[in-house]
Amino acid sequence: MILEKLLKNIDFTLVQGSLETEVLDVCNDSRKVAEGALFFCITGAVFDGHQYAQDVADKKASVLVIEKDVDLTEYKNVTVIKVASTRYAMGMICAAFYEHPSSKLKVIGITGTKGKTTTTYMIKAMLEAAGHKTGLIGTIETIIGDVVTPANNTTPESIVLQKTLKDMVDAGLDTVVMEVSSQGLMLDRVAGVEFDYGIFTNLSQDHIGPNEHKDFDDYKYWKSQMFTMCKVGIFNADDPYCQDMLKTHTCDVVTYGMKTQADYHASNLNLYKKDGCLGITYVLGGTYQSDILVGMPGEFSVHNSLAAVAVASLMGVSIARIAEILKTIHVKGRVELIPISDAFTILIDYAHNAMSLESILLTLRAYEPTRLVTLFGCGGNRAKSRRYEMGEVSGRLADLTIITSDNPRNEEPQAIIDDIKIGMNKTNGEYVEIIDRKEAIRYAIMNASAGDVIVLAGKGHEDYQEIQGKKYHMDERDLIREVLEEEDVTKICGYNNRYFA
Repeated sequence: MILEKLLKNIDFTLVQGSLETEVLDVCNDSRKVAEGALFFCITGAVFDGHQYAQDVADKKASVLVIEKDVDLTEYKNVTVIKVASTRYAMGMICAAFYEHPSSKLKVIGITGTKGKTTTTYMIKAMLEAAGHKTGLIGTIETIIGDVVTPANNTTPESIVLQKTLKDMVDAGLDTVVMEVSSQGLMLDRVAGVEFDYGIFTNLSQDHIGPNEHKDFDDYKYWKSQMFTMCKVGIFNADDPYCQDMLKTHTCDVVTYGMKTQADYHASNLNLYKKDGCLGITYVLGGTYQSDILVGMPGEFSVHNSLAAVAVASLMGVSIARIAEILKTIHVKGRVELIPISDAFTILIDYAHNAMSLESILLTLRAYEPTRLVTLFGCGGNRAKSRRYEMGEVSGRLADLTIITSDNPRNEEPQAIIDDIKIGMNKTNGEYVEIIDRKEAIRYAIMNASAGDVIVLAGKGHEDYQEIQGKKYHMDERDLIREVLEEEDVTKICGYNNRYFA
């Protein structure tokens, strides 16, 4: 592609060379530069791409984009473009290089402190059930059809993001839902992305520090910039910082929440518990009226589902279809129900620290289980304080704790369990210890009683266990299936498998 076409939407200075230079590739890693590539000199926290200017010129890069002066006068065949920000230019140029892929998709961006991941997966599940071919970009992974790639950042660098969007277009997708972090906004990772919808979940003190945001006001400001980039903003009206998000908005405004003035509002909330399934019901009012059952437990599921209802309805999905989808919706590893019994409940959740474990246990305690059972371990080569804290939380809130192994990494699993027990022993909580996670799950299932709620905490979406530097496949769903295959299921309380059938 000719350079001049790539520069249409940015201000620049031609330092040397020609705008007619052909660009065969785009790159920001000096080790990967090929002949004919355009190289972005990015100023990072550790490395400065300007230091490698001569190196990439020696590798026959055709164009360098800089924000600091470099001397390449001896490289007559290299075109040098100077811009105010190479990060911003990278997003805009890569969007043009990949033929503006976001303009060929419905792009839904979600920002906020909590709930981004769950809401992202909920919207993806809803839109797919409604017939949209939907990709996902988020904290956990990127999903393009059947191809799943683990994530390095919540919001990828723009050079990766634009290529990913192009891959989604090429794969025949029509929609993408993505998490947009404050860092992604501040560092121009989403420059060049055309957002159709932006969603604000909530805001709380987080990501404040020397390598992130200088203070909470800075954090708020960058979150709010999402709503200068999208056509329609969908806001949680219940959050105290909603008005801060609206201060600089340029988008159309849609609201959701439990306030009656919200465009999509929920009232008459009730916990739902039947045949081992947990959920929540509410009456939807505002733009549409409907009785809603969300097949996921907890009041937080109301806000998450309202965001999904709003975006789905704005995309033309009927409210009747939305209500039908929400009954059976699930998000992998986030209070994910594994329905193997009508008598007791077993869930998988990613809760892997004291705060998230306390949150899920308090949520499940509200359903008044016969017993609340927690199964969890802690990661090796991590702060011991997490082990003490999680042990204390489970001992205080669960009726029974099954302490097992998580990712021991380079530590001995028993040593990690012993640390968890230090926290447990500050409480009167009952516990058993079973190192092997499959055997721990077997114990939980085979000793379940009617009305029990069992939460397998810590692994969530992960499908591996890391031991001594190696990752071994281990998916808790597979472990549950194997236990059912190996045991006499007539001995399992209320066995009525609706998951593996």
